[in-house]
Amino acid sequence: MLPVPSPSDLAAPDHPEGRAFLARDPVLGGVIATLGPLAPLTPTPDPFGTLIRSVIGQQLSVAAADRIAGRVGAALAEVTPETLGAAAPDSLRALGLSWAKVRTVQALAGAAQGGRVDFAHLGTLPDEAVIAALTPLPGIGRWTAEMFLIFGLARPDVFSHGDLILRQGVERLAPGADPRAVVAAWSPHRTLAARALWADHHARQARSRRSLDPQ
Repeated sequence: MLPVPSPSDLAAPDHPEGRAFLARDPVLGGVIATLGPLAPLTPTPDPFGTLIRSVIGQQLSVAAADRIAGRVGAALAEVTPETLGAAAPDSLRALGLSWAKVRTVQALAGAAQGGRVDFAHLGTLPDEAVIAALTPLPGIGRWTAEMFLIFGLARPDVFSHGDLILRQGVERLAPGADPRAVVAAWSPHRTLAARALWADHHARQARSRRSLDPQ
């Protein structure tokens, strides 16, 4: 699992019409009313490198992931299918990648080199086609592919039901309701809805920490 994005990372396009649409929703309207500004995100110019960085960050803090990604970038000079594919597995392990992540990044490199995944044209595919292209690879589940759609390709209508924070947010706002039906009503702005729930989660955490601060 990737670290839960911080508010500064929640960066899919923040269209006014999306806010207006979701503000009318009986479930999400209250959250949208308190949602601060979200920085825009443009599709990554390097889909392969972006997905590799996402794999490195799985189950790590942002700081730890940044350190390892920095070491990998310094060791390879450039993170490409060719440099990753040519790297000795032991050398990648020594840089801080788990053996499972070594297998995943080298499988991604092999898929790119062998043409099984055309990273240069992933951005032209529909959302489900991107997921279908990535999930057969080891270590790339639907959740990782959905995060790539949101934060790598800036797709506007993606919601990950496999994300714990998002799932808990829907359950809190609409207890007992069918979560998929609730979220379906947020289309075509489900990415903005997801960012709103992530931001609300962080805001609640911050309030909780302040309430516990003896000062």
